[in-house]
Amino acid sequence: MKVIDLTPRGYCHGVLSALAMVKKVIKTPSYPRPIYVLGQIVHNKKITEAFREFGVISLDQKGKTRLDMIESVESGTVIFTAHGISDQVISRAKEKGLTYLNATCRDVIKVHKAVKEKLDEGYKVIYIGHRNHPEPEAILAISKDIYFVEDEKDALLLPSSLSKENIFVTNQTTLSLYDIQAVLKIIETKYPNYLFDNEICNATTVRQDAVKLQEKVDLMLVIGDEMSSNSNKLADVGLKSQGIPSYRIGGVEEIDLSWLTDIQSVSVTSGASTPTAVTEEVISFLKQYNENDPNTWDHQTKLTYEDIL
Repeated sequence: MKVIDLTPRGYCHGVLSALAMVKKVIKTPSYPRPIYVLGQIVHNKKITEAFREFGVISLDQKGKTRLDMIESVESGTVIFTAHGISDQVISRAKEKGLTYLNATCRDVIKVHKAVKEKLDEGYKVIYIGHRNHPEPEAILAISKDIYFVEDEKDALLLPSSLSKENIFVTNQTTLSLYDIQAVLKIIETKYPNYLFDNEICNATTVRQDAVKLQEKVDLMLVIGDEMSSNSNKLADVGLKSQGIPSYRIGGVEEIDLSWLTDIQSVSVTSGASTPTAVTEEVISFLKQYNENDPNTWDHQTKLTYEDIL
């Protein structure tokens, strides 16, 4: 089987910075204990589980906002994740006397700044993103004058009264152009004079470009967590751009061997929050795999927490 390792892949600058921040707090006794992360520091369960071994508590409760979750923290150090945090949560951390660190990615900070500037200039803001993702949660907390759009249906429901307003449109940093283009067509019809600022981050763009420009293969595997928006989008791009059967997996243990039947070539990439060791374990397995030799079929992970971090 031919295995193609697509590049770039793996950690982006925002993930590297966030992970370095957590490791620094772990190694520095002067930071009050316990150590909390408000959510998942990055969207990868393997990383969250590895940090748990070092006493880091990830507060990630379904249906609860960051503002809800911080109420359960009475002491210690709180780290805000790479996905962004609202001003209200920061204010609450100060009120509670907590030590806090902000690991928000600089690309996400750029979106926050642009949205606040346009609101101050009198614009109504339309934000394209995914529901139940922490990045939109922090953006939407900025103002009630932000209209959230996830898909074409949401765009069609935007009020016609906005046509009299100055409209600024921006987006979650981890989307694909496919997500944005469909929505923008509707917005352009409703509000022809809208102003658009494409904020898909460079790390997301270059990884998607590598998928679009790859040679034709029989199968593509994207290594990334189920909660990782950019990982899921890589799989979507593989399918939509070249019609390549594409699967997102968390690691080698999630490979379905039926996918590999009669496969002659497979490409591998990974999301921006996927540890290199996890991707390399998948590549190593594929290179030695022989569908006619059961001795090559074992695909249980052998990685330790130290390997992941």
